[in-house]
Amino acid sequence: MLTVIIVSWNVRNLLRDCLRSLQRCAPAHEAMTVIVVDNASSDGTPAMVALEFPEVQLVVNQTNRGFTGGNNDGLAAARSVPGAADPDHFVFLLNPDTIVTPDALDALMTFARGRPEAGLIGPRLVYGDGSPQSSRRRFPTLATGIFESTWLQRLAPPGLLSRYFVRDAPEDQPCDVDGVVGAAMLARWRAIDQVGGLDETNFFMYSEETDWCRRMKAQGWAVVWYPGATIIHFEAKSSDKVSGLRTLRFNTSRVRYFAKHHGRAAAELLRAVLMAGFTAQLVVEAAKWLLGHKRAMRAERIRAYAQVIRSGLA
Repeated sequence: MLTVIIVSWNVRNLLRDCLRSLQRCAPAHEAMTVIVVDNASSDGTPAMVALEFPEVQLVVNQTNRGFTGGNNDGLAAARSVPGAADPDHFVFLLNPDTIVTPDALDALMTFARGRPEAGLIGPRLVYGDGSPQSSRRRFPTLATGIFESTWLQRLAPPGLLSRYFVRDAPEDQPCDVDGVVGAAMLARWRAIDQVGGLDETNFFMYSEETDWCRRMKAQGWAVVWYPGATIIHFEAKSSDKVSGLRTLRFNTSRVRYFAKHHGRAAAELLRAVLMAGFTAQLVVEAAKWLLGHKRAMRAERIRAYAQVIRSGLA
């Protein structure tokens, strides 16, 4: 059996399209339950789900509990699904800004049953235009953390980021990896029971899937990337609505991940590098604003960088 959990925040129309794709692509030989966790949306999402998808189990939160808290609420609800204790139960964590392609769920389930040691499986992700989206990872090292998605990325040592993004493995073959992107993750219920849910104490959003994968592997479960199932992912449509907050949460989670898994010294070094980068970017954007170059955009970036600097990424 399969339980799909979707955490949504103010992306009603994208969620509608996602749910419609699930209706079209339900597995042929599986009982499937869909749970939508709404994180206090203000766009009428709960009403839309209740009216247009009455078969969907709806959890309505009064506050935004983030990706981690929302998915944990979904996992709690999944425990009451008939047959939840079945050892053959799988849970598919799916972003609302996705479209499930035909046969993707059947392919994922068939593959998962052939890999009983796999606790977590990530499908191939593509952007809306069909171009491939990087969705497999090796665990980040301190060097990866310093260079990847930071102001120093262009200076990264040769091969560092290629290894992190697993660019040295075939694109058309399944492979064991350290982590997969959290937009679409098929998890074995027995693995969840053993490892637990997402870490909402340390992570509101971002880095939580890497932490989950790491905990899965520490308990002996494999994490696998499977290109035989494709999910279209439009990416970051909820967090795009608050881009400054997105920048803050992304980098705060990175520091917390390194503190948890690499120790305080590594986390403090990463924090110092990130803070230096945001300070430099703030100075550059302020200079461009003073010169009158795209002032609205510069002002937005200044606010975002100032917010990060004030937070200290704590």
